[in-house]
Amino acid sequence: MNTRILVMLSLFVGIGAVLHAIVPPFFLGMRPDMMLAMMFLGIILFPKLPYVLILSLATGFISALTTTVPGGQIANLIDKPITAFSVFGLFMILKPLLKGKFAAPVLAGVGTLISGAVFLGIVLFAIGLMDASFSVMFLTVVIPTAALNTAFVAVIYPIATGILKRTNMSYAVPAHKSAN
Repeated sequence: MNTRILVMLSLFVGIGAVLHAIVPPFFLGMRPDMMLAMMFLGIILFPKLPYVLILSLATGFISALTTTVPGGQIANLIDKPITAFSVFGLFMILKPLLKGKFAAPVLAGVGTLISGAVFLGIVLFAIGLMDASFSVMFLTVVIPTAALNTAFVAVIYPIATGILKRTNMSYAVPAHKSAN
């Protein structure tokens, strides 16, 4: 594993943690998970299995520490790896078809929907700690978060790829060059 990439991924997790902490809650204490956007950015920029594993575990752990949702600690630890590997799988399968600058934001939106469904499924059904229905929570929290993460990645992805192209980490960019 490349130390520079690990440092970059840790910066993504740190930026995501700050964003996660400052964004106010939407509904019943649930706040949009901005760490997801940074996790997706890391997966798309550095699409290798070991990096996805480390990134998903770190994101899940930090999300578990900063969540305000009852039972969210367990849900985050389960949700983030499932979501990360789902997005990684989608990215690898669809990589030849993904062209243009809209690929990363679309994957972020789809990944957020996957994450929200898994998270709510765990919190509402497996743990049973919240008094809301799945559909209400999905409509009031997950869909707005998916829209927010899609817009956020649409802005940040071109900036991140531009920075990577100008640094010594430019070797990471060809792995997703078709997404530009």
